[in-house]
Amino acid sequence: MAYKILIVDDEPDLELLIRQKFRQYVREGHYEFTFAHDGKQALEKLRQDSGIEMVLSDINMPVMDGLTLLSELEGLDRGLKTVMVSAYGDMKNIRAAMNRGAFDFVTKPIDFYDLETTVSKTQQAVEAIKSAQRVRHQLLSIQEELNVATRIQLSMLPGKFPAFPDRKDFDLFAEIAPAKEVGGDFYDFFLLDKDHLAIVIGDVSGKGVPAAMFMAVARTLLRATALQKLSAGDCLTYVNGALVPQNELSMFVTLFYAILNTKTGELEFSSAGHNPPYLFSNSSARSLDAISGVILGLIDGATYETQRVQLQRGEGILLYTDGVTEAMNIAEELFGEKQVEQSLRENGARPLQEVVQALFSRIHEHAGATPQSDDITVLAARYLA
Repeated sequence: MAYKILIVDDEPDLELLIRQKFRQYVREGHYEFTFAHDGKQALEKLRQDSGIEMVLSDINMPVMDGLTLLSELEGLDRGLKTVMVSAYGDMKNIRAAMNRGAFDFVTKPIDFYDLETTVSKTQQAVEAIKSAQRVRHQLLSIQEELNVATRIQLSMLPGKFPAFPDRKDFDLFAEIAPAKEVGGDFYDFFLLDKDHLAIVIGDVSGKGVPAAMFMAVARTLLRATALQKLSAGDCLTYVNGALVPQNELSMFVTLFYAILNTKTGELEFSSAGHNPPYLFSNSSARSLDAISGVILGLIDGATYETQRVQLQRGEGILLYTDGVTEAMNIAEELFGEKQVEQSLRENGARPLQEVVQALFSRIHEHAGATPQSDDITVLAARYLA
């Protein structure tokens, strides 16, 4: 499309000179000129044609002079670039024009080679602004899409607590703090039947949309497979076998899956390269001694072992992702397992929501003003029967 320029000057000869000097540019569709004889006419032309992107205006004109026109142009909010024309040596008016927002100026008598250069430079500035506006619009669109993706992703995770208000034989609480709009951490819990509660936590490699999509696939596969009431190890073996053939990006997920017998307190579990959970009660806390299999999604044919541990009444299990232990402060010191254990010893007798939130508070206190670099996810369950 031709670059539209409005020429504002009360000298009739200027229109003829402009058309003559720029006739090749007009013929080739580079420029399109519109003319006005004073500032008032110029404003009318601008209101009629929203495609005008540059104004070349004389300063000294009847009805409305160029400086007044400059002031009026501010109210149009069009992103126009204005080049002012004045007599050689009229530095007072030229300075006034530049202070009021003029992009550039040329002097009379007009040097058309200089004018051509000025018009070209002004056009480049306009194109740069338009390009920046396009990029900004694209970024805003992407941000809005990411916001929607965040809401969708978080809506996939159970977030209503108490999750099972009628059950008195166990309790649950979970919290997630994504480092970006969307991420790869997830947790889940659901009843396999009235006596068996499934709990799971996972951490997908990478960040952003790819990790979020892989997370959604892994979570859906795990839940669908778990509902077939396979053992914990067989469940992870099946999920791994389903992920590997379609994993062209070589992504992976660490995952811990457990089944709590809500009658007896027996916890059946299997781990795929995930951080070992903690068992806690009152003022004690210990890391669960678990044999871990390889991460899910990379090695075809990998198998996973089913393990068991007996929970005592009132004893809880805390699952977490490595965003907890790897949270850093300004000195690049990691939060570490010892602080997780210490938090559990100090708060393990409290309600689960307070146990989890106390851990988050401790993490935030450790990190201080250091930006969060990874998703932080914690899930706690307690056997109460």
